[in-house]
Amino acid sequence: MKLSEGVEQAIHCTAFLAGLSDDGVLSAAALAELHGVSTSYLLKHLQALSGAGIVATTPGPKGGYRLAKAPGEISLLDIVLAVEGPAPAFRCAEIRQRGTNPLPGRYFTRPCQINTAMLKAEKAYRAELAKVSVADLVTDLGAADDGGIAARGCAFLERHERKTGNRASSQETAK
Repeated sequence: MKLSEGVEQAIHCTAFLAGLSDDGVLSAAALAELHGVSTSYLLKHLQALSGAGIVATTPGPKGGYRLAKAPGEISLLDIVLAVEGPAPAFRCAEIRQRGTNPLPGRYFTRPCQINTAMLKAEKAYRAELAKVSVADLVTDLGAADDGGIAARGCAFLERHERKTGNRASSQETAK
């Protein structure tokens, strides 16, 4: 299974947004700078996260992104589905019924065993992603950090976090 780089970007951004103050937001440009990625590409994924209710936006020159709900309420599965969509990774095209010598339909009344196995694996994969929240990621990072990552994050927030004065959100995209 191959997930897009956008999934990684979305997870990192969501985890970083968990560190904002209650009235803080970060611009898409700041998030892109932090992670060394294209702002325009990141905006696509931030819009997907916004559409899924994972991040909220505050419009205007002092606007930006923040989490729309508590980090403990956002799972990795939520983020993956927001960016990649709900379709399963494997799509059975029933090629067993094609070819130069196809068999009659009566041989194919049961689901394809390959499809069954792949869907079972997908279900297990999704169940594991659903168990891990953004809060879990942040906690695990904090436990593994010798202080360098936290210091870098705090310094970045000090320079780039914008204070809105409230936690009101808009579904418009902040740039």
